[in-house]
Amino acid sequence: IITIEDPIEYVYKDKKSYVVQREVGLDTMSFSTGLRAALREDPDVILVGEIRDTETALIALQAAETGHLVFSTLHTIDSKETINRFIGMFPLEMREQIKLMLASSLVGIFSQRLLPRADKPGMIPAIEILLNIGAIKDILLDPTRIDEIPELLRRNKAAYGTQDFDTHLLELYNKGLISKDIALLQASKPQDMALKMQGIT
Repeated sequence: IITIEDPIEYVYKDKKSYVVQREVGLDTMSFSTGLRAALREDPDVILVGEIRDTETALIALQAAETGHLVFSTLHTIDSKETINRFIGMFPLEMREQIKLMLASSLVGIFSQRLLPRADKPGMIPAIEILLNIGAIKDILLDPTRIDEIPELLRRNKAAYGTQDFDTHLLELYNKGLISKDIALLQASKPQDMALKMQGIT
């Protein structure tokens, strides 16, 4: 496992894997430089702390296509924005190819929002889970259909374990873990959320 971080926040101890951690600015000049160097070592898993530019995005995608398990982060609010942001990093003439590469290599997108708890001091995550099932592959190839994602995630929760933000927000509210105001504020469709809170679906 090779990680490229900025900065290293937690030092991992080797257990069943050999972990090599590299820090941008100390061990490598940039995420893209560190990622390119990591590929020469044939790692099984690569963690890129953040994808900030086109070069890093392309190398990460190529690494995933060649069989490496690649983890990274983007500063986005949900899976729809993550897909749009990633594809939007590339010039127009590359985007069709990038969509094909993403559709064939993406495993999933996990989005998180930390919300204030209602039951005690602290924060609790609301999580959206997108897994690259067949219908999602179709949307990756045709991002004009991207608004279909939340409904697909809801519909496939039982079968595949996918989850949209609004479903999880409602679960957290029903368990008393977040307030009504927070649930409505964070909901993608506040009016629908208000109806569901009243038991109207």
